[in-house]
Order: sequence, then structure tokens, then C-alpha cells
Amino acid sequence: MSFGAFNHHRNPGPMADINVTPMVDVMLVLLVIFILSAPMFTSAVQLELPKAQAQSAPAQPAATVTLSIDGKGKIFWNNDPVEQSALEARLIDAAKLEPQPELQLRADKDTRYEVVAQVMAAAQANGLSKLGFVTDPKEKK
Repeated sequence: MSFGAFNHHRNPGPMADINVTPMVDVMLVLLVIFILSAPMFTSAVQLELPKAQAQSAPAQPAATVTLSIDGKGKIFWNNDPVEQSALEARLIDAAKLEPQPELQLRADKDTRYEVVAQVMAAAQANGLSKLGFVTDPKEKK
């Protein structure tokens, strides 16, 4: 009972496999088209918000402490020069206040990053969590 599997003289029949390569190519082209056109379909909703007049809630002005560092690395607490040991004592006292004051760190552009990092680490180690950097706005030309 031979099915002709070992017969090399016989012509093979047509290939019955599905070739998916053209379909993949078309899908990739469609994917690229959708990726490029998707931002065009998203638009912000234009709203005219109603106008209301209400008094703002009275906010307690939080105390701020300005820590300034000049180009030579000298530290100033609210424009008063302070040494590193006295700075840590002041940071501890400020951390005990309720609400905690916000530290505004003003550093000269020539200040070494090491000094800024040490001041930030001292503030964090002593329990102060509100720290902001003060910069000058860009000059308009």
C-alpha cells in the first residue's frame, strides 16, 4: 500500500499555505498611519467657564525662612550670616514650629553644588520638609 510519498518523479501540487506577509505589511502601514494621525483627532474641549464672585478663604501666611548662599559658600539666614553649627541649631528650632516654615533657598550661580547639597541634607536631617528654590525670572528681550 504505497501512497507515493517516495515517488520523486511526481509533480508537487499547489501550495495550500496562507501567505501572511502582505497582510502584515498592510497592517504595519495602517498602524503607522494611525499613530501619525492620532494627535490630530485629540483636541481640547473649548469651554467658557462661568464667572463667580466669592471671597477667598483667609489663609494663614506660612512663615518663610530665606537661606542665601553666596558664590564663596557663605550661608545667610534671613540676610544674617550664620555658621554651619549655628545653622543646624536654627534648623532644629524651625522644625519645631507649627506650622513649619518654608525654606527658600537662594544660591548664587557660582555656588558649588556641594554647599547647596549640604544645606539641603541638613534641612532634611533636622526635620524640615518644605524647601523651595528661588530664581530670577528670565529677562525679556
